[in-house]
Amino acid sequence: MNDDRVLRQGLDELMLECSEEQLEQLHTYYERMVEVNKVMNLTAITEYEEVCVKHWLDSLCLVKALLPKELNNPLRVIDVGTGAGFPGVPLKIFFPQWKITLLDSLAKRINFLEQLTKELGLSDVTCVHGRAEELGLKPEYREQYDLCVSRAVTRMASLTELCLPLVAVNGAMIAYKSADSDKEIDEAVKAVQVMGGVIENREKFIVPCSDYGRSLVVVRKVRPTDRKYPRGGGKPMKAPVI
Repeated sequence: MNDDRVLRQGLDELMLECSEEQLEQLHTYYERMVEVNKVMNLTAITEYEEVCVKHWLDSLCLVKALLPKELNNPLRVIDVGTGAGFPGVPLKIFFPQWKITLLDSLAKRINFLEQLTKELGLSDVTCVHGRAEELGLKPEYREQYDLCVSRAVTRMASLTELCLPLVAVNGAMIAYKSADSDKEIDEAVKAVQVMGGVIENREKFIVPCSDYGRSLVVVRKVRPTDRKYPRGGGKPMKAPVI
């Protein structure tokens, strides 16, 4: 039996209510993830309380970077480099009105997420196997999202080139970074400007029920991204705009 005291304490800190249905969805999520993790590398974190803090609560800390009126809107959201579904799936569970696209470059992860989201009964979730540098050039994805989120371990300048072309003007990308990432964020200022954005906020905090420092970097899209971005051939990673 899972002990949900830490989870509930963290949700209280984030001022998020959790219904029995949502709690059951999280339990199912955990069970399926741990089960599949035995045959496929989804996460190094498998102890229940750690998953609650380092995956779910961390993902849900997005509430610190958005206004309540934004959170309550039926946002079009894409999660770039979603991996085992973080932060996209926890966000969908708590904000069911959002239309979520989960993007990952590994087909096995996408297959897992397709099965998982069906089992959890989540609607308006699209699981896409592909790379952001390719999707950002396709009309059906380019500048189609109100919000792009990513917990991917990628330099901020590179991540900006991958994410911001997917965001509609007046929308935003939010990058999950460590608390000591100021230098990396400063180095990304040029990339942010070139991609049509401005750094609107750096929200620093400690993840609930932990001592883990986190920064959420909010980049607002203020004009369309030049058609030559994102660059292909892995250039956003190999030669970031800095």
